[in-house]
Amino acid sequence: MTLKKLFFLLLLLLLTSNAQAQYQLDGEASSLNFISVKKSKIGEVHTFKHLSGGIADNGVAKIRIQLASVSTNIGIRDERLKTMLFETSNFPSAVVSANLNNKKLEAIKVGDVVIMPVVLALDLHGRKKMINVDLRVIGLAHGSLLVSTTQPIVLNAFDYGLHRGLEKLMTIAQLPSISLAVPVTFSLTFRPDY
Repeated sequence: MTLKKLFFLLLLLLLTSNAQAQYQLDGEASSLNFISVKKSKIGEVHTFKHLSGGIADNGVAKIRIQLASVSTNIGIRDERLKTMLFETSNFPSAVVSANLNNKKLEAIKVGDVVIMPVVLALDLHGRKKMINVDLRVIGLAHGSLLVSTTQPIVLNAFDYGLHRGLEKLMTIAQLPSISLAVPVTFSLTFRPDY
């Protein structure tokens, strides 16, 4: 083996080991919910059923939300949200990423509760915005972590170009209004990736 090939293999090994996840998201034990308000007084809670992602060794967290997994408990409304609002044929997923303090994460023991201020980057519908939030991180058994919002994050549909989709939904459902302000909460369980 030449020195050049050996160097390339070592570099490749180093790069792939840095890209490995320290934690994997447990999609079954995680939830992401949002609230819609129509007619100025009717609020409804909705969710996404398919979340994936993890936290890399360097503390970079990335969560992918499959927008076609939106669930409102009403089939026709789910279809309308997929096609008219999220336009899942063009934008199949949203991605949330953040740089977390890896040393703080590693120091969390079972039962510890840590409030961690972070900047989330939300890439949704072709637009990316930064959001300052405080996350609650709780140490669970077997090195797992529970990460949740300390309070709802209020997104503005206009910031992500979703207002046109909301207008279409109002027209088809004959609604006088659907709020552009959308409260979002999440509770994410991460398992160590050994």
